[in-house]
Amino acid sequence: MTDTPAVAAPTVARTDWTREEIAGLFDLPFTELVFRAAEVHRANHKANEVQLSTLLSIKTGGCVEDCGYCSQSVKADSGVKATKLMEVQQVLQRAAQARDQGSTRFCMGAAWRNPKDRDMPAIIEMVKGVRSMGLETCMTLGMLTPDQADMLSDAGLDYYNHNIDTSPERYDQVITTRTMDDRLDTLSNVRMAGINVCSGGIVGMGETRADRVGFVHTLATLPDHPQSVPVNALVPVKGTVLGDMLADTPLAKIDDVEFVRTVAVARITMPLSMVRLSAGREAMSDMTQAMCFMAGANSIFTGDKLLTAPNSGDDNDLAMFARLGIKPMAIDLTPGQVEAQRMPKGCAKLEAAE
Repeated sequence: MTDTPAVAAPTVARTDWTREEIAGLFDLPFTELVFRAAEVHRANHKANEVQLSTLLSIKTGGCVEDCGYCSQSVKADSGVKATKLMEVQQVLQRAAQARDQGSTRFCMGAAWRNPKDRDMPAIIEMVKGVRSMGLETCMTLGMLTPDQADMLSDAGLDYYNHNIDTSPERYDQVITTRTMDDRLDTLSNVRMAGINVCSGGIVGMGETRADRVGFVHTLATLPDHPQSVPVNALVPVKGTVLGDMLADTPLAKIDDVEFVRTVAVARITMPLSMVRLSAGREAMSDMTQAMCFMAGANSIFTGDKLLTAPNSGDDNDLAMFARLGIKPMAIDLTPGQVEAQRMPKGCAKLEAAE
């Protein structure tokens, strides 16, 4: 078995992980891996508290990208109809409902390759309005220019989501209309603008464990770890490239133990990040989710839908939390403290200069 370094607690966040070290973590006996991840989690986060986040599709379908997993791509024959950008007031009403149901972070997603400048004023008003409710704000709009990232930062956006999806080696087998470097450039623009980074990926797309190692390695060796790391299990959708390719095959669903391993390795290598269970939760048993929480997951998307994919509903989540003795995480910071937690502008400029 590959030697792996012992994990000390409290943990210092490292950005020099090697692929060999990460592969060694994946290869640990399952109970040892989960135990180590739980130690790291408890050293850096409150045990038995999980953040509730809500994700709203503010502009659905019609995306020109060819992501093989996505039902919103124009390349997919999934039946998803393209819509226009939602009105600001509609979005704010949905945010208020999410807050009343216990969510502390409100995420807004638009099916774009990148936002147009004409869309930015409405986007900015959404960010300001949601933030005024005391919610953390997150946007996922595709690739961003430095100027667009600065506009979102000035509006007070807390997090920007831009997933790397998979390993660098497998990337062009999943998406051909952009590159991994395109993804990383946007993450750099977001960091330089002082916005917290939310970036993760999807497992269960027919990848190998080596790809999962590469996926975690890419995130864990960024100049700063993403403040949020969503881990999705593929929801195969008929009419998408991957949905049709993996239909009725064993590859259509990642093994639950391997999914928990991925969560545990993400927790160990990125100890200070929020690790979120995202798409695919509706197909997981309470026991699998409990193992994920033990392994360091401390955030979920709640509600009945994630963009266009089904999700475990609020009632199911509250019942599961009651069974497991888990409490929803509360925002207990003042607006000034929330602002102080945002990354300073220009923190990646040295990296860009190098």
